[in-house]
Amino acid sequence: MNTEHHEYDIVVVGGGLAGVCAAIAAARQGRRVALVQNRPVLGGNSSSEVRVWVCGATAHGIHMFARETGIMGELFMENQYRNPDGNPYYWDLLLLEKVRAEENIDLFLNTDVTEVEADGPAGERRLRSVTGWMSGSERRLRFEAATFIDCSGDGLVGHLAGATSRRGSEPRSEFDESWAPEHPGEDMLGSTILFYTKDVGHPQRFVPPPFAIDISATSIPQNRVIRQEMNGCDYWWIEWGGDLDVVRDNERIRDELQAVCYGIWDHIKNSGRFDAENLSLEWIGAVPGKREYRRFVGDHVLTQHDVLGQTEFEDRVAFGGWSIDLHPVGGVYASERGSRHWHPDGNYHIPLRCLYSRDVANLWMAGRDISASHVAFGSTRVMATCAVLGEAAGIGAALSQTLDVAPRALAEERLPELRRALVRADASTLGIPDEDPANLALSASARASSTRTRLASTTSTGQQVLENDLSLVLPADPGIDGVDVLMDAAEDTELSAALHTTSRPQNYLPHEQLDTVRVAVPRGRSWVRLPLAHAPESPRNVVVVLHSNPLLQVHRGDHAEPGTVTMHRRLLPRDEEFTEQWREWKETLHGQGICFRLSSPTGAFAPARALGGYSRPYGGPNMWVSGPAAEDPQPALELSWEEPQTITVVDLLLDDDLNEDLINLHHHRSPDDIMPTLVRNARLESRSDGAWHHLASLRENRERHRVLRLDSPVVTDALRLVVEDTHGVPEARVVGFRVYGD
Repeated sequence: MNTEHHEYDIVVVGGGLAGVCAAIAAARQGRRVALVQNRPVLGGNSSSEVRVWVCGATAHGIHMFARETGIMGELFMENQYRNPDGNPYYWDLLLLEKVRAEENIDLFLNTDVTEVEADGPAGERRLRSVTGWMSGSERRLRFEAATFIDCSGDGLVGHLAGATSRRGSEPRSEFDESWAPEHPGEDMLGSTILFYTKDVGHPQRFVPPPFAIDISATSIPQNRVIRQEMNGCDYWWIEWGGDLDVVRDNERIRDELQAVCYGIWDHIKNSGRFDAENLSLEWIGAVPGKREYRRFVGDHVLTQHDVLGQTEFEDRVAFGGWSIDLHPVGGVYASERGSRHWHPDGNYHIPLRCLYSRDVANLWMAGRDISASHVAFGSTRVMATCAVLGEAAGIGAALSQTLDVAPRALAEERLPELRRALVRADASTLGIPDEDPANLALSASARASSTRTRLASTTSTGQQVLENDLSLVLPADPGIDGVDVLMDAAEDTELSAALHTTSRPQNYLPHEQLDTVRVAVPRGRSWVRLPLAHAPESPRNVVVVLHSNPLLQVHRGDHAEPGTVTMHRRLLPRDEEFTEQWREWKETLHGQGICFRLSSPTGAFAPARALGGYSRPYGGPNMWVSGPAAEDPQPALELSWEEPQTITVVDLLLDDDLNEDLINLHHHRSPDDIMPTLVRNARLESRSDGAWHHLASLRENRERHRVLRLDSPVVTDALRLVVEDTHGVPEARVVGFRVYGD
């Protein structure tokens, strides 16, 4: 046996999405990183070994403009292009490529950390090293570092280091959480094993093993949906072990879950109730996908109130949006629903204080072991949220070393530097503007060859009856002064409409009512003018609600205008026991919207919107949009300074349609391999001696965040980005144009 010693700036233990993003983020900040993973592949529960969908803040399209940016956004976008069928092995490959592309990361697969070295009194302990065994290589590896990030899921590193942790449910009295039990308990969310099937084109028998569960003798056929076309995470409800110790009893849980899978497959193949003669069992998991175990305690414990109330923390570093999603302890055998969901009104914030241990001074954590109550954890545990927490922890850990401060001091005393690092990385944050003095674009003047000043969708693709209330979200910048809607009326009637605010900049639901109108609508087709007006103190979204009238039909558009969303109101079912679970408003006509015309011009897409401000929709679309290509075939966005600037780096943020809900293994299939809103080809030019000179080009671009490092410093008083074409939309869209001298 060989024992090796390795020294790094940061050691990340755990190669799920939290660990992958933490390692990449820290490496991009210039730290030397070891990524230590106990499996042969990266991705954790999303890998080909387990095959769970990567879900996040969009909540399967419940929340608008909510998709993650940063490293998780890169992964979503690249997977969409190269893996349109959701092949889990291609997803493995993408993660491996991303990690190997970072020269500051050393990857150690098949390395199970089982020992730690830590010292110091309670509250001031420090991790000195972690040691693991690399299976198959007979190598014992000892990793020393100044900082460690526990992304192991089960939290073994922090536990061995003496970090305070929680398991199971807190009592309702501790945080006054309505979904917490009256008394504390050790019950947790169970683990899951999935299976895939395949049509082999000829009859295929299945002889069940003797240990397969006879599901006809259980409540499964009555309480769970089973269809022969289901695959993989369609069976998310194959869950068990919540009343056991999901780590200590992992082998027992695996055996039971596999027995359930074989029993369900036997039911599909041999019960005679399904058209499954040509189906074969292609794959069944051997590794249980764990949902819950230890949660470490930081300087803040995220609670149900923070999630549902969308608490705006000063030290917010990431966001989530998945519902509070709790499952019955009985799992697959439970008689109640497989899950309960309580959605916040929009995305919520997660503070830095949830990402480091209050006991171990150099221990960070990300993923499903962060500082949260059991109830709040029901939302933060999904993998895209774990990934953005990993990126935040990686940036935070690296910055703590650069500034030579403890994590607590970073959260309390060095927030400006932290925010700048997050914004520059395009990390997933809400409500943090670009105020970095290093960004030379903030002192520039912006102009464009053309700008979108009208919001209108006038080409009809059909009609639908206004059976339920329908809402249209619009940017009010600087305000709105009337809206026209294209409608058909079966007879002379009236349309009732109202204008509402939204409760928060990241929310898209009707909130406070500002105005209401009733207008006459003649029989037949007409543009119906709604004299609704509002001029907010600062740009924000407003919501026009069309109240139901079965005599009216609203026309569907052929596209959704930038910054707009159409939703309809769903009535609460009479048998809905948990009214808090019902999400009243849901997006409809995705990618289409309705036919409307905003009467007044909009400033929501002015050139200055690409300089500073927010780098994602937040109280408005926050981007420059050019005029149509028919009028401006090569639109240009120009920055100019009164004095020449020395420039070495240009960062571009391009519109990748954050309202398109993407997923790695395809719970659904988004239609475009590359987002049509993205700039495809463009060139960057600088001005000197009154002439424009070529600096760099984008060719066949399919990414949101492009960092252009110039071969040598350029001295200029103006830059311009000339957009030659896009991947589909008829105008240029630029979210951010940033310029740096270093």
